[in-house]
Amino acid sequence: MFDLISSAYAAPPPNTEAVIGNIVFMLALFGIFYFFLIRPQQKQAKAHKEMVANLTRGDTVVTGGGLMGRIHRVEDDVVVLEVGDVEIGNKMFRPVRIRIRRVSVAEVAAKGTFAPENKPSATDDTQG
Repeated sequence: MFDLISSAYAAPPPNTEAVIGNIVFMLALFGIFYFFLIRPQQKQAKAHKEMVANLTRGDTVVTGGGLMGRIHRVEDDVVVLEVGDVEIGNKMFRPVRIRIRRVSVAEVAAKGTFAPENKPSATDDTQG
């Protein structure tokens, strides 16, 4: 009466052309992702690692947060940046130095792009 086994159908054999087409499509998709996304990212990471390893005193750098400064000292994992000067009293100027991690340096700027001023001018306050 209820013959369930006879009504079950076996899956048809896979179409080999469709299977090959799917495999070729997946390989092409992986190739596109590799050449347009993965490979450029690896090259960029390698260039950044090389740039960070070659930091020296006197280089002008820009951090990932946008700070610009001149490298005062390079330590193992830390770079000390001179970002400007501060006036203490009437005529004493002291450099403002901050410590950042080496990996947070985003780029080395061209020489002479940024130079901390030794003496702030008196006209800076009046141009508001």
